[in-house]
Amino acid sequence: MSAFLKRGKHHESFEIPVFPLNTVLFPGGKLPLKVFEPRYMEMVSVCLRNRRPFGVCLILEGEESGKPAQHVETGCIADITEWDMKQLGVMNIHILGTQRFYIENSRIESNGLIVARAVYIAPEAPQPLPTNHHACATLLRRLVEHLGEERFNPPLNYDDAVWVSYRLAELLPLKLSARQNMLEMNDSVVRIEILHSFLAQQGLLA
Repeated sequence: MSAFLKRGKHHESFEIPVFPLNTVLFPGGKLPLKVFEPRYMEMVSVCLRNRRPFGVCLILEGEESGKPAQHVETGCIADITEWDMKQLGVMNIHILGTQRFYIENSRIESNGLIVARAVYIAPEAPQPLPTNHHACATLLRRLVEHLGEERFNPPLNYDDAVWVSYRLAELLPLKLSARQNMLEMNDSVVRIEILHSFLAQQGLLA
């Protein structure tokens, strides 16, 4: 079976607002965002009021602000975990990636907000980290200690190939297209093998 995900169109679809960004959000990943455009301020307000998430997708063409950007079809659901508005017209939020989704179609609202019809992609089941890739977990542990554990959503599972590969994919200096490939990949062992090869080539493994 291919390491890349299937679209899973047999699942029931749902509507979700989309925030295109110049980054890739992974399940279990935390990300701070500064929101100031009216369409996204309204989106966040509605999400907070109704306790609903929004979707994050990598931008293919365009910018994070202004004209609606073209974006990839596979993204990650984002739950808002913290928010504040210390400056009028600027909202600071922290989001947590939860589950991947695939966009079947989308529309642009009158205010420029993208609303997608999407389906969930089944979460990857925990997978024991292969012994020949323990060096990846050792490097990740050093990165987490350097950045601070508070930056990461607990539990910190260094024995799980899914968790280790997602965290390395979001932390390593990869091209955005490579990060997106890591998100779309549905086999954590293949993902960790690719990341291990990258780290070895860069001379980052002990």
